[in-house]
Amino acid sequence: MIALESVAKHFTSRRGTHHALAGVSLTIEEGQFVCLLGPSGCGKSTLLNLIAGLDRADSGRVTLDGREITGPGPERSVMFQDSALFPWLSVRKNVDFGLELAGVRDKHERAARTETFLKKVHLWRFRDAYVHELSGGMRQRVALARALAPDPHVLLMDEPFAALDAQTRDVLHGELTEIWRATKKTVVFVTHNVREAVRLGDRVVLMATSPGRVKLDETIALARPRVTEGDVAYYVGRIMKELRTEVEKVMREEIDDAWQPAPGAVPGGTGSGVGGGI
Repeated sequence: MIALESVAKHFTSRRGTHHALAGVSLTIEEGQFVCLLGPSGCGKSTLLNLIAGLDRADSGRVTLDGREITGPGPERSVMFQDSALFPWLSVRKNVDFGLELAGVRDKHERAARTETFLKKVHLWRFRDAYVHELSGGMRQRVALARALAPDPHVLLMDEPFAALDAQTRDVLHGELTEIWRATKKTVVFVTHNVREAVRLGDRVVLMATSPGRVKLDETIALARPRVTEGDVAYYVGRIMKELRTEVEKVMREEIDDAWQPAPGAVPGGTGSGVGGGI
């Protein structure tokens, strides 16, 4: 179980102090698929980095199975928006290298795990290809295989499909769901995409901005696979109502004026007073 208790984090620059997170408390049960959603600057990636051990909270506690997280560990794998593959290594050797870094010394075990997970992401026949020979979706599949091969308890994913086209993203949603159901990993998935969050998550945690905090924790009570747009649209609509006010807040901060939206107004729509001349 992942637990965050009253977590706060700030960053200081020449422009002043930015409070990325304030008073964030969140519990993620073992085996859950939780999506972190919110506008830019709400602290989603900061929260993920704290769980990964890539950064430390200023106050509060971040724990995994009751033990405080003080740095990276083999029980947690991270997958980023950029696949971060080594272009001079083949697909197979990229996954093998990840296993070697994770401390798997037996080359036969590494070879077996590499084969298993490249087959899970349907890339075994491309095992000897190089990065420049792969599409964007294929590169992310390799990154997913590399993240899963060390058999972590927790998979942390920071907008891994954001740069992909809609069709490829939909295919990878299905593949990720099947892998998650087969492996029972705990997954924390950061996204800006409401539909993506609803399609993938057991829960969608909506982050508010300035400072980052939990605004909504919505359980998605839909059976999988989630292919019926009507069911997905119901939850998308509920979450969008909450997200809209946070997007408006970000817009006000960016244009740095005293604009206030009319009740029920949509950013850029009639009555919002913004967007018509931009």
